[in-house]
Amino acid sequence: MEKLMEQMNAELIGAFTGCGYDGKYARVTLSNRPDLCEYQCNGALAAAKQYKKAPLLIAQEVADGLSDSRIFDSVEAVKPGFLNIKVRTDYLADYLCRMLECTDYGNEKTDHPRTIIIDYGGPNIAKPLHVGHLRSAVIGESIKRMGRYTGHQMIGDVHMGDWGLQMGLIIIELKERQPDLVYFDESYEGEYPSQAPFTILELEEIYPTASAKSKADEAYKERAMQATYELQQGRRGYRALLMQIMNVSVNDLKKNYENLNVSFELWKGESDAQPYIPAMVQKMKDDGYAYISEGALVVDVKEDTDTKEIPPCMILKSDGASLYNTTDLATIVQRMENYHPSEIIYVVDKRQELYFTQVFRCAYKTGLVSKDTQLKFLGFGTMNGENGKPFKTREGGVMRLSLLLHDINQKMYQKIADNDTMSQEEAEKTAKIVALSAIKYGDLSNQASKDYIFDMERFTSFEGNTGPYLLYTIVRIKSILKKYEQSGGSAEGCPILPAASESEKALMLEISRFNGMIAAAFEELAPHKVCAYLYDLANAFNHFYHETKILAQEDIKRQAGNIRLLELCKGIMETCIDVLGFAAPERM
Repeated sequence: MEKLMEQMNAELIGAFTGCGYDGKYARVTLSNRPDLCEYQCNGALAAAKQYKKAPLLIAQEVADGLSDSRIFDSVEAVKPGFLNIKVRTDYLADYLCRMLECTDYGNEKTDHPRTIIIDYGGPNIAKPLHVGHLRSAVIGESIKRMGRYTGHQMIGDVHMGDWGLQMGLIIIELKERQPDLVYFDESYEGEYPSQAPFTILELEEIYPTASAKSKADEAYKERAMQATYELQQGRRGYRALLMQIMNVSVNDLKKNYENLNVSFELWKGESDAQPYIPAMVQKMKDDGYAYISEGALVVDVKEDTDTKEIPPCMILKSDGASLYNTTDLATIVQRMENYHPSEIIYVVDKRQELYFTQVFRCAYKTGLVSKDTQLKFLGFGTMNGENGKPFKTREGGVMRLSLLLHDINQKMYQKIADNDTMSQEEAEKTAKIVALSAIKYGDLSNQASKDYIFDMERFTSFEGNTGPYLLYTIVRIKSILKKYEQSGGSAEGCPILPAASESEKALMLEISRFNGMIAAAFEELAPHKVCAYLYDLANAFNHFYHETKILAQEDIKRQAGNIRLLELCKGIMETCIDVLGFAAPERM
């Protein structure tokens, strides 16, 4: 379905060219003075220079040519040469009727679907998720949903940290505690146990204990480094133990991500990329890209246009060990071989931008990907406490994500329970749904690259630019529709009528802007633009609601038309929150 803005542009192009002016000047934009008009066009100002004519005269000619427009109710030329535009109410009503009839409310899927891998999450095995993992999960999930909604094949990869010294530390600490486990017997040739020798709680205690020991005991650290080396060289018992660590950790991670309504198509880790490293490194050497510098194997990635120093990308350390760079490059090889993506998006802390600049340049230079494959870095800012510093517990430690979710669930439950309108079970279920909206919308409504303050009081408020406010608006619409149905009303097949008030027209205009909005936000990797649209739509509805008799409307046709308008508004709002990764309850 053609977007309303596209139809207006086409109408305006016809008027400009009909007056002898280039159609490139005919571009409609949202009005920056909504008190004066709904849309505007500034093309006459730009055309004045080319045609050596006063912009107001050009604007007046175009306005005169649109006096009998099928789309515009009024087009007014004002100094110094603006065109102030208002849309016809009957045309707008007809447009919304067509939106109701179309799949996805007229939002067309892309004509050029891409296979896109999105790398987000980045948890470490044997460590609990903490608040530092929130933004990657929430932003990445939303972008994946946006891409899928617009017709792309989206593949989310959690990309776990399951390689390196942390694995060696766990192995050594476990060996000290349970030396008789068959995993440590190098002569053992049988099947290893299917049951892990630890629980997730024990595993989460083992790592910090081992890490602390390694800092205080050099010999202990040496043993851990040796265990890491043997694991990476394929020692059978250690590899089996790694699989046990992975299974226990992944099962726990899936539960935690599920609480955030976040899921992944791929549960790959750094270890999955290891088989690709030898051939990749050899090719870099054979092709003349990799060379030895101070004992390490590196690839130069600086460019003549660089205004600051870009260090070489290190591929192997002097002892031959791989690094994060090596693993990330090998992961690109693996992804290209297995999934052939046209794009890979990395949702990570913005402080890693230099690192990913090195990795991306190395991947392009060495031919791991073609120039047609897009490698994109989406860096996000930090989530800070009310003191403006990175979010911490009251004791000053890094807060577990599960604890943050628990605290905000409790906060929301108390607010809902205080209303005393539902059972404890329903209040608890509703609180979880609304609390998730508070967390996700509180994060996503900010531009991803910017830091933001996590303000629990504001985020859980039912007023203002918050998730609960949006859900309350949807629940209000649901309640009206339910009461209408219970009263015996049926609006099926009824048309949306031309607006009878300014607030009704404002709501209709806001709804009409939905088409293409998510696609545009996805191309910019900007979930905050979906949030901004959703908030504007909720405000427009609530203004209309407070000024309009909907169920008390005596004109049956207008009442049915308003019900259809509400159905469309609810459907669009629910589509938007689903793209953002949360849902609305039946009541609040």
